[in-house]
Amino acid sequence: MEGNAANRCAHRPRARRDKEPKQQERKARNTSTNKKRKHPDAAAAAATAGAPSAPAAELVPRHYTVSIAVAGSIVLNAQSPELRTYLIGEIARAAAIFQVDEIVVFADASGAGASYNWGDPNLFFGRLLQYIETPQYLRKAIFPHHSDLRFAGLLNPLDAPHHPRAHEQMVYREGVTVDTPASISGGSLVNVGLRNYIHLDRRLKPGVRVTVKMTSAASSSGSSRKYQASPQQEMEGVAVSPEAPRETHGLYWGYTTRLAKSLTEVFAGSPYKEGYDLTVGTSERGHQSIDDEDFALPAFRHLLVVFGGVAGLEACVEAAEDLDLPAGKTHTLFDKWLNVCPDQGSRTIRTEEAVPITMARLRPFIVKSGRREK
Repeated sequence: MEGNAANRCAHRPRARRDKEPKQQERKARNTSTNKKRKHPDAAAAAATAGAPSAPAAELVPRHYTVSIAVAGSIVLNAQSPELRTYLIGEIARAAAIFQVDEIVVFADASGAGASYNWGDPNLFFGRLLQYIETPQYLRKAIFPHHSDLRFAGLLNPLDAPHHPRAHEQMVYREGVTVDTPASISGGSLVNVGLRNYIHLDRRLKPGVRVTVKMTSAASSSGSSRKYQASPQQEMEGVAVSPEAPRETHGLYWGYTTRLAKSLTEVFAGSPYKEGYDLTVGTSERGHQSIDDEDFALPAFRHLLVVFGGVAGLEACVEAAEDLDLPAGKTHTLFDKWLNVCPDQGSRTIRTEEAVPITMARLRPFIVKSGRREK
């Protein structure tokens, strides 16, 4: 018995010594875990701290433009306001990804009548496109409450260069003039998404959207938390053309939205003095395939790619009274009558699918041919 007791006593200290490092190890793990839980965004902040604001290495000034025209009737293919909103968001995302500079929404007589129980699809389409393209910090000032924007929360952000994050260093910023007098005589104050307003070099009425080139310390620092200027110390900027970021630095600076009453007005209402010098029509019955070995785009300055409605581009042309053109002659309206997805597995390609497919496949040819023209 004594021997057994002695043995039990002899083992106890050893058992304590074995447990102590394990307890300390568990305590250390718990401490490190707790520290991580206290700062859940630390890893994300560290990951994004060194992330570049834009792929600056490959950027070169770009003077050519890319426009797409889409039939507004495609929103009738969606069964609810939520789906209509999301459909337009997907087209806007594709436009941003492939650097489309203009989106034209045209009325399609083949789609339906001019009146709908929920509103005009073309106006709905255009309003949503403009809303998505506008930086988030400007939307409240530019867009009043409207039923078309009820489900805008479903939209995925464009995340384009003109939608800067707080830490990004940007030479250019989108802003809106505010109804606050500037402490410096002359000029206007502009909200560009920073802590302080920017003093603009010219007087503009409140509520006007403007592209601002930063000329003070604001352009040399990326985080809005560093802008600790006093109310008397206003940062400065100059108003520039919305094309300036693209033409001087090669930055994609969003798209403009235009409504056209007909397909004819798509061509006639071009915002460029010389019009569109290269037009491409898309159809599964296109005369030329993008897979052809000899396919190429001629040099251009302003490219327009046109997409049809639910029934296709031929149906849009046939229903257009001002054109007086049969569906079989649709190709005569375009410089290129193109099938961008030959041997398709589905009987139909929806327009919201055709836009990203077409722009993705055309992108190498656009870059190659567009840069020939200076």
